[in-house]
Amino acid sequence: MWLWSLLALAALAGLFWLVVRLPGAGAATPGTARRILDERYARGEIDEDDYRRRRAGLS
Repeated sequence: MWLWSLLALAALAGLFWLVVRLPGAGAATPGTARRILDERYARGEIDEDDYRRRRAGLS
């Protein structure tokens, strides 16, 4: 009997993990993309023209 309870608990834990981890996995929001673009510009990785072009593409 305790074995079935343990298996049910493991199944619920696995389901919880899937619900929490999968829906947003790898999805970048526009705010995140904008923040990354701002950081790249601040570090000097891209110039102002490239920054403005990419920023316009995000909106």
